[in-house]
Amino acid sequence: MAGKVRILSVTTFVEKIADMLPERLKVRGVPLLAKLDDVVRGQSEEASSRRMALTVFAIRVTSAVIAFFSQVLLARWMGSFEYGIFVAVWAGLIIFATLVSFGMPTAAIRFIARYRERERPELLWGMVRGSLGITAVSSFLLAFTAFLAFSMMDMPIPEYYLIPFLLATLCLPVLAITGVMDGIGRPFNWALLSFLPTFIFRPVGILLIMACALLAGFTSSAVTAMVAAVIATYMVGIFQYLRLQSKLEQSVPLVKPIYRLKSWFIIALPIFLVESFYVLVTSVDVIFVSFMMMPEDTAVYYASTKILALVHFVYFAVRAAASHRYSAYHSAGDFDGLREFVGKSVSWTFWPSAILGIFMILTGKYFLLLFGEEFVAGVSFLYILVIGIVIRASVGPAESLLVMTNNQKSCAWVYVVALSINVALNLSLIPTLGLKGAALATAAALIFESAALFVIIKKKLDVHAFIVPARGSGQPTGGAA
Repeated sequence: MAGKVRILSVTTFVEKIADMLPERLKVRGVPLLAKLDDVVRGQSEEASSRRMALTVFAIRVTSAVIAFFSQVLLARWMGSFEYGIFVAVWAGLIIFATLVSFGMPTAAIRFIARYRERERPELLWGMVRGSLGITAVSSFLLAFTAFLAFSMMDMPIPEYYLIPFLLATLCLPVLAITGVMDGIGRPFNWALLSFLPTFIFRPVGILLIMACALLAGFTSSAVTAMVAAVIATYMVGIFQYLRLQSKLEQSVPLVKPIYRLKSWFIIALPIFLVESFYVLVTSVDVIFVSFMMMPEDTAVYYASTKILALVHFVYFAVRAAASHRYSAYHSAGDFDGLREFVGKSVSWTFWPSAILGIFMILTGKYFLLLFGEEFVAGVSFLYILVIGIVIRASVGPAESLLVMTNNQKSCAWVYVVALSINVALNLSLIPTLGLKGAALATAAALIFESAALFVIIKKKLDVHAFIVPARGSGQPTGGAA
């Protein structure tokens, strides 16, 4: 009954707005309101996907703002040296959390979407528990090994990195499991459960715990920040697990799980390679800067990449909303629907990214000033990173399209070459050009990646995944039928 009341209230609201419009505006206004009404309460897969995309977009916008200002506060509290140590360790932690899951987050998206469509709850439960279990075991083993190595062996790293690295090993298992839980929730369109804990609750938790620590008299250091990160990660991870388990039990019949580990790994391992190389391509510049330059330089470079998260979040939001739709269209053999949806997802990615990119080029100096005077040096290479990100947005979430259509091996090779380009250029350009060299290396890798993904998608799927329409087509998806 409550659902009916809500539907009526939405309809009444839309009709009232239409009645208020002048006759001249009704011609254009009423169709737009009808589309809005469809997005708000439509039951189709496209309406559901749009709602999820808008929800994810809103979360990513909020997350980008929170992350930005939390990084500003951390940089102000700690200073560039300690902040540089913290962000270098955190960037490495994110990389290893992705690697140690062996592609299970994306495999979960793909298989759970398939099992839901085919009504196979026993396989669905097997995928849920299997992906979480595999990630828990592998992440714990890596964390334990790394902890022993850093605590008992003479590692070739500066001493000021040692304790933060040890603390990071404590955080690794929960961080990796959280990534898998995000993937499990997406095929159900549980956008809030999948994204709020990672992108809102955790950064806010780190900031609040850090603030409480400083008020309690603890030193404003990278060690204190890492302790705050460990506590926040565990609190949020436990909360997300309990909520996910509750929602699954309400949505999926409780049956004995069936595990198909071999078939899952056959799919997940190429995905693992794709995601590993993708994370390395997009993060290796920070790692090279942290090892080849001082923590202050790492702080400046990382701050510049964080303000560009306001641009890059568009890509992540669309990818999160579109991945399971790619899989569904491909599994159903609906290639015309796939082409049309790819065109939409490319447009959803490119135009907001381009607008935000131009905005950041014009205003980036003022954002960097919030971190401190020494961070304004990032303006000199900010535009280089923006160009790379916008060009990458011109093909949309192309790697997800390949992964979800059984072309993950081809995608993996793209990232192998892109990573090789990035590593080679970082090694050669950072010693001579400094931070600008790292930015050039990353932009060059992104441009190569975009071109290669476009070519492979056209060859493998006959889909035109590019913002400029194919010749003779009005849509970016104008590949042959």
